[in-house]
Amino acid sequence: MSELENIPWNLILPILVLQMILMVVALVDVIRHQRTNGPFIMWIFIILLGNLVGSILYFIFGRRQD
Repeated sequence: MSELENIPWNLILPILVLQMILMVVALVDVIRHQRTNGPFIMWIFIILLGNLVGSILYFIFGRRQD
């Protein structure tokens, strides 16, 4: 338990909140539009399993710019 007390939560918590917000926005966007570069289901798995990096990859490479 002493390891959890040594974690600087005031630095980690904003990153976790940013990660969750970005993941939710990416999932809503991919579900709402369903027109992506590549398979629709693949991007859902990349966003969910890739965490912060998966969401960023979706916004860079996955969105179809029509």
